[in-house]
Amino acid sequence: MYPYIKALHIIFIVTWFAGLFYMPRLLIYNTEAAEKPAAEREVLRTQFAVMIRRLWLGITWPSAILTLIFGPWLWFLLGATPAWLLIKLIFVAGLILYHFSLDILYRQQTKGLFKYSSQQLRIWNEMATLFLFALVFIAVVKESLNWIWALTGLGLILIILMAAIKIYKRLRDRTK
Repeated sequence: MYPYIKALHIIFIVTWFAGLFYMPRLLIYNTEAAEKPAAEREVLRTQFAVMIRRLWLGITWPSAILTLIFGPWLWFLLGATPAWLLIKLIFVAGLILYHFSLDILYRQQTKGLFKYSSQQLRIWNEMATLFLFALVFIAVVKESLNWIWALTGLGLILIILMAAIKIYKRLRDRTK
Protein backbone atom coordinates (compact mmCIF):
# COMPACT_ATOMS: atom_id res chain seq x y z
CA MET A 1 0.00 0.00 0.00
CA TYR A 2 2.89 2.37 0.76
CA PRO A 3 3.99 2.78 -2.90
CA TYR A 4 0.43 3.61 -3.99
CA ILE A 5 -0.02 6.25 -1.30
CA LYS A 6 3.42 7.65 -2.12
CA ALA A 7 2.53 7.83 -5.82
CA LEU A 8 -0.70 9.68 -5.05
CA HIS A 9 1.15 12.02 -2.70
CA ILE A 10 3.69 12.86 -5.43
CA ILE A 11 0.97 13.38 -8.05
CA PHE A 12 -0.89 15.84 -5.86
CA ILE A 13 2.34 17.62 -4.89
CA VAL A 14 3.00 18.15 -8.60
CA THR A 15 -0.50 19.48 -9.27
CA TRP A 16 -0.37 21.67 -6.15
CA PHE A 17 2.92 23.17 -7.28
CA ALA A 18 1.50 23.66 -10.78
CA GLY A 19 -1.17 25.83 -9.19
CA LEU A 20 1.33 27.62 -6.96
CA PHE A 21 3.49 28.43 -9.99
CA TYR A 22 0.68 29.53 -12.29
CA MET A 23 -1.53 31.40 -9.82
CA PRO A 24 0.87 34.30 -9.21
CA ARG A 25 1.37 34.61 -13.00
CA LEU A 26 -2.36 35.05 -13.46
CA LEU A 27 -2.44 37.57 -10.60
CA ILE A 28 0.40 39.45 -12.30
CA TYR A 29 -1.41 39.50 -15.64
CA ASN A 30 -4.63 40.57 -13.95
CA THR A 31 -2.77 43.40 -12.23
CA GLU A 32 -1.12 44.47 -15.48
CA ALA A 33 -4.50 44.54 -17.22
CA ALA A 34 -5.03 47.90 -15.45
CA GLU A 35 -2.50 49.42 -17.89
CA LYS A 36 -4.70 48.53 -20.88
CA PRO A 37 -7.44 50.68 -22.46
CA ALA A 38 -10.81 50.33 -20.72
CA ALA A 39 -12.44 47.94 -23.20
CA GLU A 40 -9.42 45.65 -23.34
CA ARG A 41 -8.97 45.83 -19.57
CA GLU A 42 -12.59 44.73 -19.04
CA VAL A 43 -12.24 41.73 -21.35
CA LEU A 44 -8.92 40.71 -19.79
CA ARG A 45 -10.13 41.08 -16.21
CA THR A 46 -13.25 39.04 -16.96
CA GLN A 47 -11.19 36.25 -18.55
CA PHE A 48 -8.54 36.30 -15.81
CA ALA A 49 -11.24 36.13 -13.13
CA VAL A 50 -12.55 32.89 -14.66
CA MET A 51 -9.05 31.41 -15.08
CA ILE A 52 -7.96 32.42 -11.57
CA ARG A 53 -11.10 30.99 -9.92
CA ARG A 54 -10.88 27.69 -11.82
CA LEU A 55 -7.18 27.27 -11.13
CA TRP A 56 -7.39 28.19 -7.46
CA LEU A 57 -10.60 26.43 -6.49
CA GLY A 58 -10.57 23.59 -9.02
CA ILE A 59 -6.92 22.56 -9.01
CA THR A 60 -4.73 24.25 -6.41
CA TRP A 61 -6.89 23.93 -3.29
CA PRO A 62 -7.98 20.32 -3.95
CA SER A 63 -4.36 19.35 -4.73
CA ALA A 64 -3.14 20.98 -1.52
CA ILE A 65 -5.76 19.18 0.55
CA LEU A 66 -5.03 15.80 -1.04
CA THR A 67 -1.27 16.33 -0.63
CA LEU A 68 -1.86 17.09 3.04
CA ILE A 69 -3.96 13.94 3.40
CA PHE A 70 -1.54 11.55 1.68
CA GLY A 71 1.57 13.06 3.34
CA PRO A 72 0.57 12.23 6.93
CA TRP A 73 -0.77 8.88 5.71
CA LEU A 74 2.72 8.11 4.38
CA TRP A 75 4.22 9.25 7.65
CA PHE A 76 1.88 6.89 9.50
CA LEU A 77 2.80 4.00 7.17
CA LEU A 78 6.49 4.82 7.60
CA GLY A 79 6.07 4.23 11.33
CA ALA A 80 8.97 6.47 12.28
CA THR A 81 9.99 10.12 12.24
CA PRO A 82 13.48 10.51 10.82
CA ALA A 83 15.25 13.85 11.36
CA TRP A 84 15.07 14.77 7.67
CA LEU A 85 11.28 14.46 7.80
CA LEU A 86 11.03 16.97 10.64
CA ILE A 87 13.07 19.45 8.60
CA LYS A 88 10.92 18.77 5.56
CA LEU A 89 7.80 19.44 7.64
CA ILE A 90 9.18 22.89 8.54
CA PHE A 91 9.40 23.68 4.83
CA VAL A 92 5.93 22.18 4.28
CA ALA A 93 4.60 24.53 6.97
CA GLY A 94 6.23 27.42 5.09
CA LEU A 95 4.67 26.20 1.85
CA ILE A 96 1.26 26.11 3.50
CA LEU A 97 1.76 29.69 4.70
CA TYR A 98 2.76 30.66 1.16
CA HIS A 99 -0.40 28.95 -0.12
CA PHE A 100 -2.52 30.98 2.32
CA SER A 101 -0.75 34.18 1.26
CA LEU A 102 -1.80 33.44 -2.33
CA ASP A 103 -5.32 32.79 -1.08
CA ILE A 104 -5.32 36.28 0.43
CA LEU A 105 -4.13 37.75 -2.87
CA TYR A 106 -6.79 35.71 -4.73
CA ARG A 107 -9.54 37.03 -2.45
CA GLN A 108 -8.29 40.62 -2.75
CA GLN A 109 -8.24 40.51 -6.53
CA THR A 110 -11.69 38.92 -6.74
CA LYS A 111 -12.93 41.96 -4.78
CA GLY A 112 -11.13 44.31 -7.16
CA LEU A 113 -8.34 45.17 -4.71
CA PHE A 114 -4.90 45.34 -6.32
CA LYS A 115 -2.54 46.15 -3.44
CA TYR A 116 0.67 44.95 -5.07
CA SER A 117 2.47 45.90 -8.25
CA SER A 118 3.23 43.32 -10.89
CA GLN A 119 6.91 43.64 -9.88
CA GLN A 120 6.11 42.79 -6.26
CA LEU A 121 3.99 39.85 -7.40
CA ARG A 122 6.85 38.62 -9.62
CA ILE A 123 9.13 38.51 -6.60
CA TRP A 124 6.47 36.71 -4.54
CA ASN A 125 6.00 34.26 -7.44
CA GLU A 126 9.53 32.94 -6.95
CA MET A 127 8.86 31.72 -3.41
CA ALA A 128 7.33 28.54 -4.83
CA THR A 129 10.60 27.86 -6.65
CA LEU A 130 12.57 28.09 -3.40
CA PHE A 131 10.14 25.77 -1.63
CA LEU A 132 10.30 23.28 -4.50
CA PHE A 133 14.11 23.16 -4.43
CA ALA A 134 14.22 22.78 -0.64
CA LEU A 135 11.53 20.10 -0.44
CA VAL A 136 12.83 18.00 -3.32
CA PHE A 137 16.40 18.04 -2.05
CA ILE A 138 15.33 17.13 1.48
CA ALA A 139 13.06 14.33 0.23
CA VAL A 140 15.65 12.86 -2.13
CA VAL A 141 18.95 13.40 -0.33
CA LYS A 142 17.57 12.90 3.20
CA GLU A 143 20.18 12.26 5.91
CA SER A 144 23.17 12.74 3.62
CA LEU A 145 22.20 16.36 2.90
CA ASN A 146 24.97 18.79 3.77
CA TRP A 147 23.13 21.72 5.37
CA ILE A 148 25.86 24.26 4.65
CA TRP A 149 25.73 23.42 0.94
CA ALA A 150 21.95 23.26 1.00
CA LEU A 151 21.57 26.73 2.52
CA THR A 152 24.28 28.10 0.24
CA GLY A 153 22.48 26.59 -2.74
CA LEU A 154 19.13 28.07 -1.71
CA GLY A 155 20.77 31.45 -1.21
CA LEU A 156 22.39 31.22 -4.63
CA ILE A 157 19.08 30.27 -6.25
CA LEU A 158 17.43 33.24 -4.53
CA ILE A 159 20.13 35.60 -5.83
CA ILE A 160 19.78 34.23 -9.37
CA LEU A 161 16.00 34.54 -9.28
CA MET A 162 16.11 38.12 -7.98
CA ALA A 163 18.71 39.06 -10.60
CA ALA A 164 16.54 37.53 -13.33
CA ILE A 165 13.53 39.53 -12.13
CA LYS A 166 15.59 42.71 -12.11
CA ILE A 167 16.97 42.05 -15.62
CA TYR A 168 13.47 41.27 -16.90
CA LYS A 169 12.16 44.53 -15.42
CA ARG A 170 14.91 46.52 -17.15
CA LEU A 171 14.20 44.82 -20.48
CA ARG A 172 10.49 45.40 -20.07
CA ASP A 173 10.95 49.05 -19.18
CA ARG A 174 13.08 49.53 -22.32
CA THR A 175 10.38 48.12 -24.58
CA LYS A 176 7.75 50.48 -23.15
